[in-house]
Amino acid sequence: HRDLHSFPTRRSSDLLILGLVSLIWRIIWGVGWRVTALIALIVAGSTAYFYQQLPEVSALVDARARGSVTMLDRDGQVYAWRGETFGGMITSDHVSKYLREAVIATEDKRFYGHLGISPRGIASAIKINLAEGRGPLSGNGGSTITQQVAKLLCLGVQYDPTIWKTEGEYEEDCRAGGVWRKVKEIPFALAMEAKYSKAEILTIYFNRAYLGAGARGFEAASQRYFGKSAANVTAPEAAMLAGLLKAPSRYAPTSNLQRAQDRANVIIGLMEEQGYLTATEASEARANPAQLSEAAAKNAGGFFADWVMESGPTFLTKDTTEDVIIRTTLDQQIQRKAEAGLAHVFDSKVKAGSEAQAAIVVMSADGAVRAMVGGRKTQGAGSFNRATQALRQTGSTFKPFVYAAALDLGYSPLDIVDDSPLTMNIKGSGPWTPENYDKKFEGPITLVRALAESRNIPAVKISEAVGRDVVRQVASQFGLKSDLAAGPALALGASESTLLEMTGAYAGILNGGSSVKPYGLVSLQLQGEEAELIGQDGGIGERVIQTEAAQQLIYMLAQVVENGTGGRARLRNHPVAGKTGTTNGARDAWFIGFSAHYVVGVWMGYDDNRKLQGVTGAGLPAEIWHEVMARIHEGVPPQPLPLLPPQPRQGQISATSPQQPGDMIPAGNIGGPAPGSNLPVDLGGGGQMGGQAASSGNVAPAPAPAPSGDPLQDALNEALGATGGLY
Repeated sequence: HRDLHSFPTRRSSDLLILGLVSLIWRIIWGVGWRVTALIALIVAGSTAYFYQQLPEVSALVDARARGSVTMLDRDGQVYAWRGETFGGMITSDHVSKYLREAVIATEDKRFYGHLGISPRGIASAIKINLAEGRGPLSGNGGSTITQQVAKLLCLGVQYDPTIWKTEGEYEEDCRAGGVWRKVKEIPFALAMEAKYSKAEILTIYFNRAYLGAGARGFEAASQRYFGKSAANVTAPEAAMLAGLLKAPSRYAPTSNLQRAQDRANVIIGLMEEQGYLTATEASEARANPAQLSEAAAKNAGGFFADWVMESGPTFLTKDTTEDVIIRTTLDQQIQRKAEAGLAHVFDSKVKAGSEAQAAIVVMSADGAVRAMVGGRKTQGAGSFNRATQALRQTGSTFKPFVYAAALDLGYSPLDIVDDSPLTMNIKGSGPWTPENYDKKFEGPITLVRALAESRNIPAVKISEAVGRDVVRQVASQFGLKSDLAAGPALALGASESTLLEMTGAYAGILNGGSSVKPYGLVSLQLQGEEAELIGQDGGIGERVIQTEAAQQLIYMLAQVVENGTGGRARLRNHPVAGKTGTTNGARDAWFIGFSAHYVVGVWMGYDDNRKLQGVTGAGLPAEIWHEVMARIHEGVPPQPLPLLPPQPRQGQISATSPQQPGDMIPAGNIGGPAPGSNLPVDLGGGGQMGGQAASSGNVAPAPAPAPSGDPLQDALNEALGATGGLY
């Protein structure tokens, strides 16, 4: 009886629960389908909006806001790139099938089966991220290729320099993650799938993806790394290119080839798993990994390329918005030999771990730079170009310009100068007493010997005789643009200059006495156009000294190598000339010289201006110079230097008295004035060292010697009367 009465009660409770569940379900359903419908409408509306905004494929393939600079060597071969290169549009149908398959296997194996987003891919990425202790949307994103293209297009937002300072900041912002960014990707990806075919989406991807080393798109990357079109890459090359998508800078083969090859092997494994390669093909691809093209592997002329970039206006070089082609003077073979020569000397003759730096410039006599080494690759060396940017004291490499001024005024290489103690009273500074490097004095010697042995006191006396202003003018006209010292130490290289300037000045001596402006840029034009926007800005300029004076100076510099301080620079089969240089305190060591074919300058020192231990210009710099010159003259037929040996002057007595062992005075009537008559031999008498030096106020005037009847003799006597050894 009790059960009969309780049945309706239980039934009522069940009905109440069912009703409550039904109500909740109706509420959930009602809200759910409305929210779902609302989301669907929003997605559909967003998709439709993005669909209307998307342009034609051809308008999306070049992602760059800036242009590129491609540099060609003297033979028209590419050796360097600057900016972001774009190899031109290439469609997904025309790339190598290996490349297409490698990209799909690596980035989106379900590419042909989804509508722009892959729920399975997203779920898998979230699972991996959580398992590795990251946030669900951090790390692996599960993005399809379509979503990656959406990121590359920055969801349709164009680069605006008023919002982003650089293109890099813009792209970094476009790649930024976050929930909102992921949400926006969905309708954009759907719009792309509706607007474009799968092949067109791949085309955009293949052209816009950044692939390291300044290469934008697979065509540019294939040309950059392999020297071929993306249509012709092999399976291992395709795998290496596809492997760059994960981290372009890290896996760029120009940065670390082995790392890039290891990454490519991972891609080859994916291609094999997904049936794009057979086991045999995969094994063959692993056994024959992709290799860089010759140009990419050499990576030649980095310092040279940076210098050339500074030669043109920034709007056509560093900040160009166009694709520019620059033809240059670089000889890649000479560049490699210069680098190898420097490395050989340091590897064989310098203690391992040395932080000493060195720079090399190789140029032709007209100033065309053929090679440039801006420094050694040491820890902390950076990109500072020591050949073009470092102002260093020139030391004795400046002395040829003192002798150039004298020879141009009529001095003979066989004239006599007294190498004896000298003290000069410098106004405002007091007494100054220069010394020779060996602390010795040789007495009366020829100008030839004075330069060959790099004697300091004769150089100062000759500079004072011809006048410092004349010496400064000659040096400046030869291309030494830096401030030149005003005092008598000018003759000893107290002024600073760059290696490029100094090498260019020596080129002026080789070419017969005309100034030279070193140059690397031959022409600049826009890609695909014939007209030159900029032509050569450099070469041979105005005459500085007479041809005869230049040829006599070449003779004197040849004696430096044959009989003087430059013996280590001597070449076996090629006549050469040059000059050593070591600065006060041994902080800089130089050797600059030339053959009939090339002018080469070498500098060595520390970036922090420390003293070089046991190094002079006659040592390691001369050996580096010799090593470089020997290499670049391989296979080059010997050619005599354009030198002019000094000729005897008629009517003058033979200057035999100053001859000593090692003197380079030929036997017989050498022609010059009597011993000691041109430059002081006996400093015990009266007279003055006048000329322009006296007029400067640094030298006290004294009575001039009586005329001798010889015009040259009279001019020299007027400038160089004997005094008591105090100048």
